[in-house]
Amino acid sequence: MQRIFLALAVCGAMISHAGQALAGKDLDAVKARGTLICGVAVGGIAGFMVVDSQGKWTGMNVDICRAVSAAIFGDSEKVKYVPLSGQQRFTALQSGEVDLLSNNSTWTLTRDTALGLDFVGITYYDGQGFMVNKKLGVKSAKELNGASICVLSGSTSELNIADYFRSNKMSFRPVLFEDPDQSRAAFFGGRCDAYSGDQARLYATRAANAPNPEDYVVLPEIISKEPLGPVVRHGDNQFADIVRWAQYAMLEAEEYGITSKNVDEMLKSENPSIKRILGVTPGMGKALGVDEKWVYTIVKQVGNYGESFDRNVGKDSPLKVERGQNELWTKGGLQYAPPIR
Repeated sequence: MQRIFLALAVCGAMISHAGQALAGKDLDAVKARGTLICGVAVGGIAGFMVVDSQGKWTGMNVDICRAVSAAIFGDSEKVKYVPLSGQQRFTALQSGEVDLLSNNSTWTLTRDTALGLDFVGITYYDGQGFMVNKKLGVKSAKELNGASICVLSGSTSELNIADYFRSNKMSFRPVLFEDPDQSRAAFFGGRCDAYSGDQARLYATRAANAPNPEDYVVLPEIISKEPLGPVVRHGDNQFADIVRWAQYAMLEAEEYGITSKNVDEMLKSENPSIKRILGVTPGMGKALGVDEKWVYTIVKQVGNYGESFDRNVGKDSPLKVERGQNELWTKGGLQYAPPIR
């Protein structure tokens, strides 16, 4: 009988907390400061995180930071961006220098378990490849035996190259850089036979940094899985939930056809899912610990996932990257958000 009463008490406690997010120290610090501090990549990556001459950051990764700010503050611009190298980024997050990393960090088991960090979603499905100058005459990565390869130190790319060459019984000479700008300059200056990194980085580098983009080719081989997404410190579940669901909200909005242009009209929709997503039917904001119109604010100020993709790296950008694996699951891609309900 005592066990039954104990079980009932536990259930009662769970029910009393249902629909109400619990406060966390990281979220409390962000709110008290009035600004979200977001770690991005030193030197930037075209389409993902770049800063203009006025100091304004734009890109897909930047849009994740803006979406989180919109959910917490109702304002997507309350973000401070801190450029970090591959070597610095996880230490900076662990130490509290930044609240969130949104800088094309690859989700791996060791990073997820050994660093005291949490990966909370996949913004972009990618894979590592190689870029070479056409005059090298190389058509395949299998022809790079003995090549010198520019790569960022402290990245999964460095480890993947070693695995790839070892498994194919080839040798190579790594040319390591901590600063992406130095790595790119070395490659385009002829110090390396090839430049390696996530394919998104390769296409962005070719479009934004090559003296003549037509002189360079990205080889067909993809040698790794690179699920890229935002990272937070372990321990504040509410803050992690907000970051996670801010991204899911952008995906859900695209799936339901909610855009920055029609979101006001969509408030009149009779679709129960849309009413729940946009806060017309209350409850989801309370469950997350934010305003009920959090998704409305994200979409209105930042856009849905497809709008962010097209604007920054897709058809409306200089990169013209195909959606591919990053298409919605309803259109044959991998992007799939749990339901907001």
